Amino acid sequence: MEEQESPAPEEAPASGLAVFEAALPGLPLSPGVYRMLDGKGDVLYVGKARAIRRRVAQYTQLSRLPERLRRMVFETRRIEVITTASEAEALLLEANLIKRLRPRFNIVLRDDKSYPWLMVSDDHPFPQIAKHRGERRKGASYYGPFASVWAVNQTITALQRVFLLRTCRDTVFDSRDRPCLLHQIKRCSAPCVGRIGREEYAALVAEAKQFLAGETPSIQKRLAAEMEQAAAALEFERAAALRDRIRGLTHVQGSSRVNLEGVGDADVVALHMAAGQSCVQVFFFRGGRNNGNRPYFLTHSRTDIAPEEVMASFLAQLYDELPPPPLVLTSHEPPEAALIAEALSLKAGRRVELHRPQRGEKRAVVEHAETNAREALERRLAESTAQAALLEGVARVFDLPEAPSRVEVYDNSHIMGTSAYGAMIVAGPQGFVKSAYRKFAIREAKPGDDFAMLREVLTRRFERALKEDPARQGENWPDLVLIDGGAGQLSAARAVLEEMGLEDIPLVAIAKGPDRDAGREWFHMAGRAPFQLPPRDPVLYHLQRLRDEAHRFVIGAHRAGRARRLTTSELDDIPGVGPAVKRRLLNHFGSARGVRQAGESDLANCPGIGPALARRIHQHFHPGAGQAT
Repeated sequence: MEEQESPAPEEAPASGLAVFEAALPGLPLSPGVYRMLDGKGDVLYVGKARAIRRRVAQYTQLSRLPERLRRMVFETRRIEVITTASEAEALLLEANLIKRLRPRFNIVLRDDKSYPWLMVSDDHPFPQIAKHRGERRKGASYYGPFASVWAVNQTITALQRVFLLRTCRDTVFDSRDRPCLLHQIKRCSAPCVGRIGREEYAALVAEAKQFLAGETPSIQKRLAAEMEQAAAALEFERAAALRDRIRGLTHVQGSSRVNLEGVGDADVVALHMAAGQSCVQVFFFRGGRNNGNRPYFLTHSRTDIAPEEVMASFLAQLYDELPPPPLVLTSHEPPEAALIAEALSLKAGRRVELHRPQRGEKRAVVEHAETNAREALERRLAESTAQAALLEGVARVFDLPEAPSRVEVYDNSHIMGTSAYGAMIVAGPQGFVKSAYRKFAIREAKPGDDFAMLREVLTRRFERALKEDPARQGENWPDLVLIDGGAGQLSAARAVLEEMGLEDIPLVAIAKGPDRDAGREWFHMAGRAPFQLPPRDPVLYHLQRLRDEAHRFVIGAHRAGRARRLTTSELDDIPGVGPAVKRRLLNHFGSARGVRQAGESDLANCPGIGPALARRIHQHFHPGAGQAT
């Protein structure tokens, strides 16, 4: 790939059209991706093209462009391009840049959640099954993706009931001396205490992998044959165990209301649009089983956009990080479907087919997904209407010029002056914006001094905001700031904002009522006497919910920080002492204090600690020991 910018004209252009006209002669005719940037350097739009110069030239014909694109052209101040080897590669790169940059004029899939997978740890004599998120590691097999953690848990429960595989961590496995409760309720074969041999357990793991690959009928027939043989040999206990496994397998097969017979791995993607918004429902089928479904809500600046165009943009972004299955069933056929299939095949390393079924079982599954998409969008629109009414009520209570689109709520937490944290949560017309949440480890303020902690948090938050957007033209500026506290916290917060020239940001402090009773809160604002809201006012409930969410988030940050502090010790500061060495030292000496007080010879006698490492550990605690005086 090769990246280049449009040549800058000698004088600043009067409009974006001049930028396009000046850039065209230097643009390549090869495939690639182009980015349009405004005067601040923010990306307005990302597009792909088979021939970049010809595609960009179309934007100079303003009379043929819709109003949305004309506005984009006039805001453009720079054009950047990246060439690729093919149009399929350009499509993949375009999807990656759209998800990462979130341009205002593109259709954007806003989904920050990672997908859960099911992992089988193949590098252990008795493999474990577990949920997994994040990067994959060697020595493990992965199955998925799943739409939710709930869907993974259902599959793990099935694997426990049918194949009796362990779910405990290796450290727990190594320390057991008797079977756990899962063995007693027939959910585990108890390999930790030798109730099953390695070969027999490996056979169960192999069957589980066959089940995950969709070979359920063959497994069921084999179990049935083994049960009959056991019964004929009068091995009734073994026959009963096999019967329970068959029942569990039957239960798993009948538990999913939506199945796709005759198809191993496939995704069903259905779109519904209403009121200028879009919802896409995706059902994940792997090994013929339904791994759950997930709704996605797209943002786009056009109300007249065609559903086929939305589908095309969504598919490219969905599979930016997700491996595409061999078959993708869609409710709408995207334009350039062949190109999208080619790009997904390039990404997957095998053939990927896009198909819009017209009849039969596949069409029925797509229609079911469309119904789910419609219902999810209807719920979202109803929630948005209720949320808008609440925000209008907030504006009325606090004398704001209009309903706030971004409300920031701040809270602090500490215990006995330690592990002090501040936190900010954000809410808007769509509810809580969790991707905008921030936590602040208190660095300078004395823990326990609530005023100083609040000042530090607000200072760090708004100093960064001013540095990134001094003109305050972005979307990350609050229309209302709520802080947990009373008049003192209000004064401290006002001083910070006034010092930064941000005194125009509305500021409200929420103080708990007598005996900390919910519903009797006092609200403090500059220039107004403290006031309360009627106990059953919906706006009061909304404000309480915002405050409670901030409190929940900061408590979580505080507990996580305290847990990290409790699990660290002075041994962590010794070069060359990793988790394994640390564990040996603590097991041998009982505590970090015992390690500190041990002599060099005692350290060397610890299993796994040689003379060189013993000397290094001893010198860490006794820097002057052994040196000539």
